[in-house]
Parts: sequence; C-alpha cells; structure tokens
Amino acid sequence: MNPAKTILVPEKKFIGVSFKMSFATHNPFMLWNKFMPRRHELKNAIGSELYSGEVYPPGFFDSYNPNALFNKWAAMQVSSFEDVPEGMETLTVPDSLYAIFIYKGNNAGAAAFYNKIFTEWLPSSEYTLDDRPHFAVMGAKYKKDDPDSEEEILIPVKKK
Repeated sequence: MNPAKTILVPEKKFIGVSFKMSFATHNPFMLWNKFMPRRHELKNAIGSELYSGEVYPPGFFDSYNPNALFNKWAAMQVSSFEDVPEGMETLTVPDSLYAIFIYKGNNAGAAAFYNKIFTEWLPSSEYTLDDRPHFAVMGAKYKKDDPDSEEEILIPVKKK
C-alpha cells in the first residue's frame, strides 16, 4: 500500500463541531447529524468539501487503548474565522507534511484500510506519525455508504 502522494499541505482553517469520543464509543453519525443541517451558516466556506477530522492527544498511538479519548470533527474549510456560528468551533492545521491515501468503498472497509496504513505502510516507509490533526476530505466523489465512494485520507507524517 502506497500513498497517492506525500506533500506539504498549506495551512487550513476549519469551522465545525467536535465531540470527544474513543474508538470504543465511536459514533460519527451523531456528530454529522449536528453539523450537516447547519453547514450553510458558514459564510466564508472554501468549496463544498466536507472534512472529517481527528485530533489525538500527544502519544495517543504509542499504545492502543480503545477507551482513550480524542476529538472527532465534522467541518468545512473556511477563509477566515470571522462570523463563527454560535455552537461551532475553529481548528487551524498548520503547514505540514501529510501522506495522502485514496480510500474507495463504503464505510464497512474503512477500519481495515486505516489498519493497513498504520501497521503496514507507516512502519515500512521513511516516515513516522506526527502529532497533528488527521483528516479525510469528502469531495465530489464521496457518496455515503456507496461502494463506489471515494475520499482522501490525510495522515500527518514526518521524516524518521
């Protein structure tokens, strides 16, 4: 498994909603049900892509704990943090290196895909995981629960 590319991604600003959850209590549908009806409130959105993000505490991946908490995000990219709707939050991702993978398929295969990234590709690559936000870009080719759906998975990396 190889990433589509490893590139320096320029700074991105997001507005959306986040919840603390763990892999044991993972429920992104609740998060998206809160965000989707309100996405039109973002007056300075860049494009129509949706971003699913995870902000893990430093050292989160040092040892697997399915009950460890992280922040899960549902958001859109924005040009600025002016006019943040009430009840929404901001997130800035600095200029940083990401390995970008293309995931094709429905939600059922996503966990296995991520597992291969972390247990096969990453250990054999010239990179190591970096403590920065992870995110997926759900653009025009994304079709929820469709086997032909496609999204970009961005994993933060740094040279070993």
